[in-house]
Amino acid sequence: MNKKLKLEELNRLSIEDFKKSAKDPIIVLLDNVRSLNNIGSVFRTCDAMGISKVYLCGITAQPPHREIRKTAIGATKSVDWEYAENALEIIKKYKKLNYSLIAVEQTSKSISLENYAHNMGKTLLIFGNEIDGVSQNLIDECDISLEIPQYGTKHSMNISVTTGIIIWTLKMQKLSNQR
Repeated sequence: MNKKLKLEELNRLSIEDFKKSAKDPIIVLLDNVRSLNNIGSVFRTCDAMGISKVYLCGITAQPPHREIRKTAIGATKSVDWEYAENALEIIKKYKKLNYSLIAVEQTSKSISLENYAHNMGKTLLIFGNEIDGVSQNLIDECDISLEIPQYGTKHSMNISVTTGIIIWTLKMQKLSNQR
C-alpha cells in the first residue's frame, strides 16, 4: 500500500537545526517584486531547497506581513533574509566576493536553462518585477542571463514558479555531479 506520510513522519529539521545546517552557496535576490504571495512562495522554495539567503530589494515587501506569512508558512523564520533598498549595491558587493551573478531574464544573450551547466559555486540569482522583469542596469552587472524555455502564448511565468524551477534545476545538477 502507498501510504501518505504524516507531518511527523517526514523527519523535517527544526528551525534551529535548519539554520545550523550546511546550505548551498546560492543567494536569491528579489528586486521590486510586488506580490506578497510570490515573496512568501519564494521563501518557502528557498527553505525547501536549502538556499543560504534571500535579499528583498526596492519595493519588495518584507516579513512580517500577513500575506507573506500565508504562503511562506514559517519559512521567513528559517531562511536568512535581508532588506536592501538598492539591488545594484548588493550585486556589486557579491561581485567583489566572486559570486557568479545570474539574472533570470530573457535577453539577447540569455542561456536557455536546459543548456546551462552550473559550476556549483557561489551564486547570486537575480529575479525582477512581475511585469518589467530584471532591470537593465542589473543585467549589465551580471555574468550571464538565464531563461526558462517556454512554448505557449505567454512570454513569462510567475516569479515564484520561475524561482522554483531554476533552483530545483541547479540542485539536481549538483546532486547529479555528486554521484
